[in-house]
Amino acid sequence: MKSLDYAAAFVRITLGWMLLWAFFDKLFGLGFATAPERAWITGGSPTMGFLSHADGPFASLFQAMAGVMAIDVLFMTGLACIGLALLLGIGLRIAGYAGATMMALMFLAASLPPDNNPLIDEHIVYAGLFLWLTVSGPGAFDPLAKRWASCRFVKRHPILR
Repeated sequence: MKSLDYAAAFVRITLGWMLLWAFFDKLFGLGFATAPERAWITGGSPTMGFLSHADGPFASLFQAMAGVMAIDVLFMTGLACIGLALLLGIGLRIAGYAGATMMALMFLAASLPPDNNPLIDEHIVYAGLFLWLTVSGPGAFDPLAKRWASCRFVKRHPILR
C-alpha cells in the first residue's frame, strides 16, 4: 500500500468520525458542543446556535434558517449520512461533494472575513479535504469499499463509488 492510501484512510475516518460525533452530540446533547437541555430529542434545534450567530454579508439569510425544522432535518441527515459513508468507505463521491457543500455553506454563515485569517478558516480546509476524498478513493482498510465498488449497480453509476 502506498502511504497516500493510508493518508486517505486517515482523513476519511477522521472526517467521518467528526461528523458522526457532531450528529450524536446534537441529537442527545452529550455536553460537548451541545448541552443536554438543547439536544434535538428534547426539542432543541441543531442549527439554532450556529446559524443565529451568522455574521457577514449573508447573515440575514442564515439567521432566517436558524431553528427551521426542515433545515434541522437536512443538517442532521447530512451529518449522519456523510459521516457513515466516510466511516464505511462507501459512496465517497456523493459524500465528498455533500461534505464540501456543507462546509462551504458553514463558511458563508461564519463571520466574513474569518476572525483569524483574512481568507481561510477551517471550513475551507475541510471542504478541500472532502473534495480530495472524491478523487482519491477510500484509501487503506477498505474491504467494504472494494465490495461496494464491485457491485454491478455501482459500476453502472460511478457517482455512487
